[in-house]
Amino acid sequence: MLLHAFNRVSTHIRSRIDERIRAGIEHRRPISRVMAEAMAELIPLDETRRTEFRVARAFAGRALDAPALAEVDIETARGLRQDIAQAVHNGKECGEVAADLDPWPAAVRLAAVTEGLAMQVYRDPAGVNGVPAAELTASVIDAELAAVFTGECRQYAEESGA
Repeated sequence: MLLHAFNRVSTHIRSRIDERIRAGIEHRRPISRVMAEAMAELIPLDETRRTEFRVARAFAGRALDAPALAEVDIETARGLRQDIAQAVHNGKECGEVAADLDPWPAAVRLAAVTEGLAMQVYRDPAGVNGVPAAELTASVIDAELAAVFTGECRQYAEESGA
């Protein structure tokens, strides 16, 4: 039953992230902006995402002692890192990311920050030291992405004639 709930939650989250990607492409947003929106989908900022976070945490807890669940948990984490690494690679191609940056350490770092930030927001949904959770989330995500996405997309500049 927990596996079913986890798969359902994962599907809902993936659907929202895919919609963010589609909208980003359609509106020609920089990859870094699309990444910020996608990463925020993993943060428990509303009741839907808080429920999803609880299901994912319960699943991860059970996966510690159940090899079949652990494999699903591992594959889910690998998939997230793969998606982030692909976004970083795409950023390299368009000029948003330095050509010499290795996408994999960046993906691990961004995934780790997102997971840790999700836990912090879950524990303190109102925010920290007077900073609302949504503002705190945006600030942390933007800072981490700025360390990876240091350039501007050449593709959109070329298309606009700049």
